[in-house]
Amino acid sequence: MNIIDIFSAKVGQSGLPRPKVETLELIEGYGIKNDKFAGTDLDKTVMIVGKYSYDLAKKNFINLEYGSLGENILFDFNPHDFPVGTRFKIGESIIKITEKCTICKHLGVFDKQLPKLLQKCRGLYCKIEKGGFIYKNSEVELLEENYQEIAS
Repeated sequence: MNIIDIFSAKVGQSGLPRPKVETLELIEGYGIKNDKFAGTDLDKTVMIVGKYSYDLAKKNFINLEYGSLGENILFDFNPHDFPVGTRFKIGESIIKITEKCTICKHLGVFDKQLPKLLQKCRGLYCKIEKGGFIYKNSEVELLEENYQEIAS
């Protein structure tokens, strides 16, 4: 499991797709350094999306540039295959899935069918449990304690 790309919008930047960046610095209790959403809702400081969502759009003749779904991290796997509470280790960082993203009508700027099409795989919000740096192509590790929590 790996990261395909990473994105962050600075204060004052708006619209989609989010800009690609070289590095994300995750700061526990704050968010992503220099991100416009840092310091707000700590349970939603990182948004993750899987390539699956882009593939689904493409199968329906909607071609999207990566970052168009508003994600900070784009995975090469579908994070929606994992339940809320799942933890991922990326480098020294640890993020925990806190909730599914709601349908965003603003995605309709790309195609009016897109919000409904992606309603079950729009993305997932995560909380930063341990800070650190994340890079494009970083390996993503599913933490072992997830298996115990999911089984119980």
